[in-house]
Amino acid sequence: MRSPHFIVATNSNEKQARRIADQFERMRSVFHVLFPKLQIDPGAPIIILAVNGEKDFRALEPEVYLAKGQLKLAGLFLRTEDKNYVLMRLDAEGEHPYSVIYHEYTHLILARSAEFLPLWLNEGLAEFFQNTEIHEKDISIGPSFQNIQLLRRQPLLPLPALFTIDHNSPYYHEENKGSIFYAESWAFVHYLFAQNQRSPLGDYVDFLAKKTDPATAASMAFGDANKLEENLARYVHQDAFRNFGMKTVTEVDDLQFRAQLLAPAQADALRADFLTCNQRTKDARSLLTQVLREDPNNVSAHETMGYLEFRGGHLDEAKKWYAQAVQLDSQSYLAHYYYAAICMQEKMPSEEEAQVENSLRRSIKLNPSFAPSFDRLAVFLGSRHRELEEAHMMGLTAVSLDPSNVGYRMNVANVLMGLDRAKDAVMVLQAAAKLAKTPQESQWVDNALMHAQEVAAERERIETEQRLMNTQPAAGAATTVSAGTEDEKGRPRLLRREFVANGPRRFVTGLIQDVRCDSQTMDLGVKTASRIISLHSDNYYKISFSALGFQPSSDLKPCSDLEGRPAKVEYQESADKSVTARVVAVELHK
Repeated sequence: MRSPHFIVATNSNEKQARRIADQFERMRSVFHVLFPKLQIDPGAPIIILAVNGEKDFRALEPEVYLAKGQLKLAGLFLRTEDKNYVLMRLDAEGEHPYSVIYHEYTHLILARSAEFLPLWLNEGLAEFFQNTEIHEKDISIGPSFQNIQLLRRQPLLPLPALFTIDHNSPYYHEENKGSIFYAESWAFVHYLFAQNQRSPLGDYVDFLAKKTDPATAASMAFGDANKLEENLARYVHQDAFRNFGMKTVTEVDDLQFRAQLLAPAQADALRADFLTCNQRTKDARSLLTQVLREDPNNVSAHETMGYLEFRGGHLDEAKKWYAQAVQLDSQSYLAHYYYAAICMQEKMPSEEEAQVENSLRRSIKLNPSFAPSFDRLAVFLGSRHRELEEAHMMGLTAVSLDPSNVGYRMNVANVLMGLDRAKDAVMVLQAAAKLAKTPQESQWVDNALMHAQEVAAERERIETEQRLMNTQPAAGAATTVSAGTEDEKGRPRLLRREFVANGPRRFVTGLIQDVRCDSQTMDLGVKTASRIISLHSDNYYKISFSALGFQPSSDLKPCSDLEGRPAKVEYQESADKSVTARVVAVELHK
């Protein structure tokens, strides 16, 4: 059953398929009414597998849940780069059997707002809507008694702290603190919806969309934080919590629903694709072999086989399957996308480049809401250093379609570096750093940001020197500091001539010593087991400072806090070997 925004496949009957499609359309309409300015439809389709009976459900659910004694699922939400799958059991029992589905569907809808939506609101809304019950003409949303019990046992977080928690906060990562974070986020959202007047959440989201600081936006939308904390504390200790009811009206005419009977091979190909996304590779491959034996031209089976080989690292086999899928159906945007993406992972013969570019452009035309195709085209053009302005626009489109994807932002920064716009690249990477969700992502962004900052600083230095030269009546010799002059502590200054920035970059690990500052300049030494390396910076504000394995207790003051510290220092030598090398970055160690 195809509705305007969902695809439902079921082994039940047409009436059930129509009912489920209608329910999800009405769930979507709730978000459209509450947040009319948000883009709530993902670029990849949402496919709902509505299974009737335990046997067929277990044939699809994650393998980890098949073991004896494991939690029995009633549904799950599975997201990949190119698919959004819902698996639900039609005969599910319990108070909220589909809570995980509604929780993750909320995240999916809010994904395009990830750039400005704070973490507390993202998780609070997901916790709130996971208690949804969808009826024939309305929905009801009940309280979360598990969250209420937790909040009554432990003190609340201060609201200003809650508003600023991000993915790097211990309140998000540590299990106990994370529980408080989720519970209080739910409670505050529930409290806001319970107000008699119109909920201020819409105003808050509007302020955030206009780039208002989260704390300022909260003050403008919610009022005084201290009074709000008192009200929230009373709220979680009250005797009764209301259920929220909302009439739901879809703008979808039933005549727009299209029913189709799936042939056995089509149904098996769909099941195989879900099993592939669900990491049940052996079962998926067995089913695909059967499908291709019965229907050798099944496009979906070719695509899924390609994805299996791609994920297994067998790029030649994957490319073969996707090339065949393109030949079988030139209207498949996924076949075009994966064919091109796989070709880009290996050295490409020149005659293949035009085909790859055409496939990416074809994929974009077939599905202009699919972010990965825009991203790959940006990378393709950027890596060849051609049509960089178009590459920049392709990258920005990918980010707009999926703002939470850190990789897309890093690729935009790479294109900006190719355009010699290092300052803009720094701004893009600073935004990406706030969205990084794992230590690995954070490290990738930090490394790229450090490089962009260095290039931006070097560009600024060159431009400053050129401006100074243009104001001088004639070009003079490079400035030198004569031997014998001393700093304010009576120590001899290092002899320096003009630094020519085309020498090699090197790293040294040791103890920092003899740190000297004069205005913005800095001299220091790095003592190793065998020698002392003297280094210099014309502007120590441009040095990239970081810490490995610990968090500094306060803001770093380079002129006073570096002395005697173990560190790894990156520096660049001048083309003139007699000139002191320049400090690029300092990584402090415990």
